[in-house]
Amino acid sequence: MQTRRQLLKNVTTLSLAGLSSSVFAGSTQSERIKLADTLLTSESASEVATNEAYWKKVADYYDKGREIINLEQGYWGKMALPVEAEYIRLTKKVNKDMSWYARKDWYEDFKHVKLTLASALGAQPSEVALTRNATESFVNLITQYKGLQQQDAVLWADVDYPSFQRMMKWLSQEHKVQGVEIALPAAGKKQDFIDTYAQAFEQHPNLKLMLLTHTSNQHGLTLPVKEIAALAKSKGIDVICDCAQSWGLVNFQMDDLGVDWAVFNLHKWIGSPIGVGALYMRTGTLDRVSPFPGEAMGNESVQNRVHIATSDFASFLAVPDALAFHFTVGAENKAERLRYLRRRWVSVADNLPNIEVLGAQDQDCASGMGGFRIKGQVTKEQVSALQQRLENEFGVFTVVRKDLASGCNIRVTPQVFTTTDEIDTFANALIAVDKSL
Repeated sequence: MQTRRQLLKNVTTLSLAGLSSSVFAGSTQSERIKLADTLLTSESASEVATNEAYWKKVADYYDKGREIINLEQGYWGKMALPVEAEYIRLTKKVNKDMSWYARKDWYEDFKHVKLTLASALGAQPSEVALTRNATESFVNLITQYKGLQQQDAVLWADVDYPSFQRMMKWLSQEHKVQGVEIALPAAGKKQDFIDTYAQAFEQHPNLKLMLLTHTSNQHGLTLPVKEIAALAKSKGIDVICDCAQSWGLVNFQMDDLGVDWAVFNLHKWIGSPIGVGALYMRTGTLDRVSPFPGEAMGNESVQNRVHIATSDFASFLAVPDALAFHFTVGAENKAERLRYLRRRWVSVADNLPNIEVLGAQDQDCASGMGGFRIKGQVTKEQVSALQQRLENEFGVFTVVRKDLASGCNIRVTPQVFTTTDEIDTFANALIAVDKSL
């Protein structure tokens, strides 16, 4: 993996050097990145994770709502103020010049944004396509996948994104192949999850394609993708890895996952404007997925596997700014800070007799996102009532997730600007709820 400073240097250099002069006319991007450079620190990630003064400086780069303690930051990510300012400037620029810009400079600028993205992922530019979101990337993969025969099977799990679960079921029905849905342990350690997938592979030797979620949107469980994907590959199973929630929440590059295909959102933890995603296809794997209908044939670039039509130009153009800010704070610094905030409330919840914490029981599978519920209360009505109580009685906003096989739970998702005082308020609310049962 590239070091943090190497990544920051690469991304910042690309951010400032490659876009057309018309886009950069009047830009103050270099000044903004210099300002963000004040966030660089020589502390280790474990040290900076508990440095409240540092995270106060980070929080100053965000326009944070004060109406409620918002622990539902997993829907989409807030742009840092420098990114927001550049996005607004770029929106005005595109709106002013319109087709004159789009016909003259857009396509070269688009290639440059993709180059910046590929560098951040540790991938080749030909392996990465820009899309509007992870769902678009996923749809293109499964609808254009050429590998299914009638005797084959496809697999997905209860921790996968609900829409993707339904799409995998559709895929099995559309191609008249076996659909295999597995349930992972409601809570467990790394080996527990590897064993669950290994058992499914043994029970279904006809598996040809599987969905594997890196970080679950249900409760923040981060699966050991590299180990599971290697086991799947040894059995001839193609893997689509869903990284919609993981990139920016977890620190990794593509070689750390060992997968051939992956789908991403950049508007979550990377902090780009809404409407930017990505598709990764490792070199040598494109022949298993057809080009988008009507696009030129060929296996030289992933971009012809998707068609993003007329999209928000400014959102894509702001991606280098978002990446530059992300790596200024530090990918591992962010990941460790968010894991620390999760540990802070989980350490309380684990000692409450009526509270059940879901997902990771070790740090190997933990992210900053977590999930919990009252023991024995797993229906949507019961968990929704708890969510409303937290909001109305304690001023803490969370969200109900309802697609785990074990039942519903509340997802808890802080951000880098969430304070320890806010986490402690939430933990005290759990103590009060537990005492009332």
